[in-house]
Amino acid sequence: MPRRLRPALAALALALVLAGCGGGGSSTDCGLDGCTVTFARSGETAVSVLGIEARLVGVQDQVAEIAVAGQTVRVPVGAETRAGGFTVGVESLTDSAVVVRVRP
Repeated sequence: MPRRLRPALAALALALVLAGCGGGGSSTDCGLDGCTVTFARSGETAVSVLGIEARLVGVQDQVAEIAVAGQTVRVPVGAETRAGGFTVGVESLTDSAVVVRVRP
């Protein structure tokens, strides 16, 4: 393989790994430093990001319960924790959506 083609293929592979698939009213926005996921507070709320599944389990008293890579954690708005080998933070919470940041 030509040497100048290697960086382009590496960038393409990284983009594919970082790409998220939104589902059920959820959306993702991924970059080199992780993914921001906007979960709808109603309906199916799971997405695939960074090669793992992230799912909003529920919200109570400004604390989101999130399952990441099979591990469930409770995260208050503005806080972060580790789950399934990833850092998970809740950026905002409204009546209709929960915005979560997932990064390696």
